[in-house]
Amino acid sequence: MSQGPGKAKRGIPSKAENFNEWYPFMVEAAELVDKRYPIKGMDVWRPYGWKTMKLIDSLTHAEMERTEHEEVNFPLLIPENLLEKENALVARLKRAREEGVDPDDLRDEDEEGGFKKEVYWVKHAGDNELDIPMFLRPTSETAMYTMFPLWIRSHKDLPLKVYQMVNTFRYETKQTRSFIRVREIHFFEAHTAHADEDGATRQIEQDLEIVNNVMHDLCLPIIKAKRPVWDTFPGAWYTIGIDAVMPNGEPLQVASCHHYRDQWAKAFDLSYENLDAKQQFCHQTTYGMSERLLGAVVGMHGDENGLIMPPAVAPFQVVICPMIRKNSDVDTVSVAQEMAVTLRKHGLRVKVDTRDIHAGQKVLRLGNQRCTSPTRCWTTRHCPGHCIRCTKDRWQRANSNG
Repeated sequence: MSQGPGKAKRGIPSKAENFNEWYPFMVEAAELVDKRYPIKGMDVWRPYGWKTMKLIDSLTHAEMERTEHEEVNFPLLIPENLLEKENALVARLKRAREEGVDPDDLRDEDEEGGFKKEVYWVKHAGDNELDIPMFLRPTSETAMYTMFPLWIRSHKDLPLKVYQMVNTFRYETKQTRSFIRVREIHFFEAHTAHADEDGATRQIEQDLEIVNNVMHDLCLPIIKAKRPVWDTFPGAWYTIGIDAVMPNGEPLQVASCHHYRDQWAKAFDLSYENLDAKQQFCHQTTYGMSERLLGAVVGMHGDENGLIMPPAVAPFQVVICPMIRKNSDVDTVSVAQEMAVTLRKHGLRVKVDTRDIHAGQKVLRLGNQRCTSPTRCWTTRHCPGHCIRCTKDRWQRANSNG
């Protein structure tokens, strides 16, 4: 295991010299997940990691509420016939793109497409074989678009904007890596339906605005790029991928937006009555992110001293380590708890570390949550004012006159 200068005692690999060793070490040393569950690629979230993920989710929830999306929750299981329907559609759209023809000029054929090779199947219920096999959702287009025609009948029902945060399942045959490539994925997906192509295009623009806001709070520099045809999801008219460039120089896709035009609507008979009392197909979009966001945060901001969290998603923004001494006249733990109550009233997430261990051990475990911004903080307008750097600056100013 390669070591950075002066890190041999702590056993932390050098991030600069060997990112591929440093990343999994940091994920496990920081107790974000435990990989020892007996199914490869299905990690157990530990408390600190799950708190961080839920805080990232809260940023997304806030953006969804701001943009008037409504939260839904669809079943985990999807019947086999819907996968066949999706596979036929995706295969036809892919073939139309390759041949440069209108997808409507082609018929569905029995070709492999979609997620057929990646799904987990459920074929028995107890001792009974199911008449219609089911699979664990790899994503939710087919499940949602089966229901959308029941919800959309008129132009008054548009736009429809829904989202969910759920677990999805894909059998990845490649090497797994926590948060980045797993088989059970903590997943966010927004699905919208609009009256026309322009409405769907405006939704993509709004999605990219949401991306900007979330990545700003996570302090992640990103690249937004329209994918070339060969890298576009076959079921999409076009795809915009959002990549974070990791310290090892490799791009990590942390989000994507798909403009479906009316291609899926035609397959699922998703139409509405327009102002002229005529039936018209909807135009649709999707926007997705996953736990890869946490992987990007770990990889981008951590260093050889440990994990570093942006203040917006740090489970503990302030850590109080009372000095515990036998026969002391001061109950330092009680004083620390009182201080924590005061800080929590001001909106800070506080951890009082009352473990009976040396102070140095506590600092190693919890002391690396510092501001990740390359500038003083974000900007004066956006700075929350309570990261360690800002707190220290305020203390120095308050005490500068003695």
